[in-house]
Amino acid sequence: MIALNLLQMRRYPVFSLGLASAIKWSMRTRPSNTSSDLPDDIDALKGAVGVLERELYNRDLLIEKLKHQLAGLQRHQFGSRSESLDQLEMRLEDEEIAQASAQAEAEAEAEADEAPAKPKRNPLPAHLPRTEKVLSPGEACLSCGGDLKRLGEDVTEELEYVPGYFVVNRIVRPRMACSCCERMHQAALPSRPIEKGRPGPGLLSHVIISKYGDHLPLYRQSQIYAREGIELERSTLAGWVGQSARLLEPLAEAIGRHVRQGQAIFADDTPMKMLAPGKGRTATGRMWAYVRDEHGWSGSAPPAAHYRFSTDRKGEHPADHLSGYRGFMHADGYAGFNRLYDTGQIIEVACMAHIRRKFVDVQTASGSAIAQEAVERIARLYAIENAIRGKPPDQRAAARQARSRPEFEALDAWLQTQLTRVSGKTPLAAAIRYALTRMKKLEPWLMHGTTELDNNAAERAMRPIALGRKNFLFAGSEDGGKSAAIAYTLIETAKLNGLDPQTWLTDVLANIADTKITHLEDLMPWSYAQRN
Repeated sequence: MIALNLLQMRRYPVFSLGLASAIKWSMRTRPSNTSSDLPDDIDALKGAVGVLERELYNRDLLIEKLKHQLAGLQRHQFGSRSESLDQLEMRLEDEEIAQASAQAEAEAEAEADEAPAKPKRNPLPAHLPRTEKVLSPGEACLSCGGDLKRLGEDVTEELEYVPGYFVVNRIVRPRMACSCCERMHQAALPSRPIEKGRPGPGLLSHVIISKYGDHLPLYRQSQIYAREGIELERSTLAGWVGQSARLLEPLAEAIGRHVRQGQAIFADDTPMKMLAPGKGRTATGRMWAYVRDEHGWSGSAPPAAHYRFSTDRKGEHPADHLSGYRGFMHADGYAGFNRLYDTGQIIEVACMAHIRRKFVDVQTASGSAIAQEAVERIARLYAIENAIRGKPPDQRAAARQARSRPEFEALDAWLQTQLTRVSGKTPLAAAIRYALTRMKKLEPWLMHGTTELDNNAAERAMRPIALGRKNFLFAGSEDGGKSAAIAYTLIETAKLNGLDPQTWLTDVLANIADTKITHLEDLMPWSYAQRN
């Protein structure tokens, strides 16, 4: 809904109507002037004409604002709302993910006083294909060298997903006894992503990618699996996702450290609804993205994206996320970033794409020739950027000084001239003022070849969040938002490195339990790409 101040409401009752209805209202309520209504005095007649001209000008200004706002709403409008039942399902699954993560952490910190009761599990469907792996302790006793005789075996069945179908992995571990000293021997069960759990790494990866990469809620996944004869409750899937998120958190944090080691990063945030228990409504949390991408200047470091979730948009959050970082930061004009710039360790670089977008909105809504020319002038700066993309930083900086600076300064001077020629109350004037303010923060782009003209790298990183909002609608809790941030970090970083996220994440989940914290680099997407 378009917000309007009281003065406008009193002066223009048409604000509460649609645009077409407003015009009809105006024509219907305004009395028609006939020749008998006009004054005979020339001065009075000129005064009446002046009043009418002012009213027409104000009305034209109102219509232009409404058209601009309508165009913006149409361009940024999301899809239709989901049914209330879908909202309830997604709320429950997000809460269950958070609970599973918290429970796994509590169990890791303290031993239970008594052995927990073994949950009752239905056998895995008999129609699924099975692969069998036998783990033998050997043929001779390690103590006395005597022959081992078989007493029985333990069979562990693991539900695994291979792209396109399910399979059951049967891990057979014979129990052997020495014929001489009667010592028992049995191979240890290999490490698994979820201890004592039945999902294999491929299945866990598939569930996570389906939820956060393909934006398919868990309750819908459960319905799909049921059609294949596999009963996996939503609560079960939520538990798997929560425990996996906790297991993968150190890897996501390592990616964050890699991002903060860059000379320049891209930062952005977007709203994400979060349930507010007890208030009967949702609160607005934020998902933050920090991206390192050096392709523009042929940097050797691999690209990565790090996501963080917060319950509000206070400036303390980016200050915490980027603690210790020094370098350039491409961002919009959010005032909460100012405390980072005030330290002198982070240098702000504005975004030309934000400037251009405002002129595009005006041109689309009103067909303004001035807005169109502004877009064309900005396009000339982007043409220069395209020509120097991938070149070393010193060559990029030299080209910007020689070719981009004259165009940039000419744009600045032209905008200042146009601002004096248009009404200060129009959307065009607002776009020009915004451009002139933000262009002052683009000086580092002209001086340094490691920077970019816009913040599009971070905006691209926000697209999965926008898509997910249409399906998820909200995060069930702060922990649910944290789990989503971990998943997005891994999935989008894999994509930036040209990997299939599901294949890579399957490998990570198969090995992370046996990987020391000091060797997390071996699991990074770029390390995986070199090995494969």
